[in-house]
Amino acid sequence: MNSFIDNYISFVTSLSLGHFIRLFWFYIIFEFSRYFVLEIIVLNLDKLSKYLNRNSYKKAKKDFLFDNPLVSILVPGKNEGKHLSKLVNSLNEQTYQNIEIIVVDDGSDDNTPIIGLSLQNAGKIDLFLRNDVRGGKASAANLAFRYAKGKFIVHLDADCSYDRDAIEKIIIPFYKDEKIGGVGGNVLPRNYKESLATTLQAIEYYDTISIGRRVTSYIGWYRIISGAFGAFRKDLLDNVGGWDVGPGLDGDITVKVRKLGYKIHFEPEAVCLTSVPNNFKKLAKQRLRWDKSIIRFRLRKHKDVLYPNQHFKFGDFFSFVENIGYSVILNIKWFIYLGDMLYNYPSIWVTIFITNILLYTCTNYLKFLLYSLFRTRKNAPVSYFLIYIPCMVIYFGFYLRLVRTIAHFQEFFFKKSYNDPWNPLKTSKHAKEMGL
Repeated sequence: MNSFIDNYISFVTSLSLGHFIRLFWFYIIFEFSRYFVLEIIVLNLDKLSKYLNRNSYKKAKKDFLFDNPLVSILVPGKNEGKHLSKLVNSLNEQTYQNIEIIVVDDGSDDNTPIIGLSLQNAGKIDLFLRNDVRGGKASAANLAFRYAKGKFIVHLDADCSYDRDAIEKIIIPFYKDEKIGGVGGNVLPRNYKESLATTLQAIEYYDTISIGRRVTSYIGWYRIISGAFGAFRKDLLDNVGGWDVGPGLDGDITVKVRKLGYKIHFEPEAVCLTSVPNNFKKLAKQRLRWDKSIIRFRLRKHKDVLYPNQHFKFGDFFSFVENIGYSVILNIKWFIYLGDMLYNYPSIWVTIFITNILLYTCTNYLKFLLYSLFRTRKNAPVSYFLIYIPCMVIYFGFYLRLVRTIAHFQEFFFKKSYNDPWNPLKTSKHAKEMGL
């Protein structure tokens, strides 16, 4: 063992800069540059911008409260009866109260109809609707949207809960910039202690999803408003015809609004708490659905964003290129890097692998600690996660990469998203025929 350590130290200390770059080019060029250097720079610029524009935010809040717009909150879902009362109580405790709550039961076989009607009769929600036959989440959201009267539409998941000022915080950006068409809330896991799977997802949400959306929002490349907590101008949803069917419908509606020429904004202070999958099997099922949507919606349905036509916009183009590049192409490059090391350096492949593990782990610790300076809402103590940071190399580098690769392969060659039970088969069949 000591001999191995001595040899390893000798190997590392003997590396020249050129040799180091040759052996670890994937980490240096892609991972470290994009997911650390760029993010740190942008986070500081974003923080500075918020400080310099603090008066404009105060004015936007004042204008919002003076306007006092009706906000329609849509809650579509199936078998969500056990969550509805908690959700409604959370909404009725909001600091902003000019809201209407519309709940749609999408063919549930639990006690959702009884609970929904009782909440309506008690005056705790404004309207309860039901699809006797399940039509899918998009169908349920569109049904609720048909009855919505508000100036703004907020789409929620029934199993989430919200900070008391969450509705206020997610609407204010519309009054800060009239070109904002949609605002995404900050979704964080509340069940982070439930299992190893939920803990690793919590770290991912804090450092990759939440921070990543803050960075891309500042640059103008923010590409997906979470279905768990997202707000839109009603007139724009009328324009695009609401939600289209399919896994990834939240990313799809975001692109549709962007294509109208409007900005998409991420609001880190509008906080939503959700329960993430509590084991790796459920998580894989969720991520397979998410990753298939990148191929279905980015490379097929909305590929016209990449064409230099009369509706071409650089913001949309770079948002797509960044998403496809770092979700699809970068995934392929990782396998190219793996093959490069195995073919050209078979005798030191194990040493290269160990060094990569150490590089990524050190970077993950550095990112987690530095990003704590930019988190406006800490759902859990930083110290709780420190022991789990080394697991993120396996979680990101192997588990999620494997799931992503399978999803891309299935969707690119076989269009498997149309067979996903997340949507009713008849609905997916119709979507496929319509090219949605």
